[in-house]
Amino acid sequence: MDALFEILTLPQLVFAMIIAVFAGFVKGVVGFALPMIFVSGLSTFLSPELALAGLILPTVVTNMMQAFRQGMREAWNSAKRFRVFLGVGLVALLIGAQLVRLLPLPVMLIAIGLPVTAYAMLQLLGVELKVNGQSNRVAASVGALAGFMGGLSGIWGPPTVAYLTALKTDKNDYMRIQGVIYGLGAVALVVAHTGSGVLRTQTLPLSLAMVPPAVLGLWLGGRVLDRIDHVLFRRATLVVLLVAGINLVRRALFS
Repeated sequence: MDALFEILTLPQLVFAMIIAVFAGFVKGVVGFALPMIFVSGLSTFLSPELALAGLILPTVVTNMMQAFRQGMREAWNSAKRFRVFLGVGLVALLIGAQLVRLLPLPVMLIAIGLPVTAYAMLQLLGVELKVNGQSNRVAASVGALAGFMGGLSGIWGPPTVAYLTALKTDKNDYMRIQGVIYGLGAVALVVAHTGSGVLRTQTLPLSLAMVPPAVLGLWLGGRVLDRIDHVLFRRATLVVLLVAGINLVRRALFS
C-alpha cells in the first residue's frame, strides 16, 4: 500500500478506481474500449507511462474472463479461427512495445484514429463495408496494425472491432473472440512491458489495485449485455468505436 501511495494520492486512487469501474462496464457491454478509457482517464493526472502500466493487469484479467465466459472449448475454437490475425498481431505487438519510447505516438494515433472514425461513421449512416472473412492477407494486415498499435499504446481495440464488425460477427461470438484476441495480446503486453521497464516493482501496485474495480465494472456490463438484442448491440459497438476513433485523433492533435 505504501508503494501505491508513492505513485498517487488517495483522491487520485479513488478517481482511478472510478475510471476502472467505468472502463470495465463499457467492456462488459461492447467487448472493448477498456484500455482506451484507462489511458484517457489516468493520463489526466498520471504520466502516459504510469497510465499504461495501470491498465496492463486489469486488461489481462478482464479479457480472460471474457474469453472463457462460454467455456474453454469455444475459446479454443475462436483462437483457431483467428490464428493468422493472432499470430501476426502478437509479433507486431512485441515489436511495437520495444519502440514505445522511440516512435512519435501522435503519428500512430492519428493513423489509426482517422480511418476508424470514418468507418464507424459510415456504418452508422448505413453504408455497408464487407471484408472477405477467409482472406489471410486481410487478417494478417489488420492483425499487424492492431498489434503494433497495442504495443505502442496498449490500445488495439479499434482496428480489431472494425474487422469483426465488417465480418458481421454474431454477438456472443463477437464478445468471445475479442476476449481471446485481447487476452492473448494482454499476456504478450505483460511480457513486452516487463522487458521495456513500463511494468516494474514501482508500478506493479497500481496495476494490481485497478483489477478489482475493473472486474466489478465488467460484471455490471455483462448484466446489461445479456438484456440487449443483436441490432442494438451492434449500434452500441459502432457508437463506442466512433468515440474511440475521435479520441485517438484528439490525443494525436492535443497530447
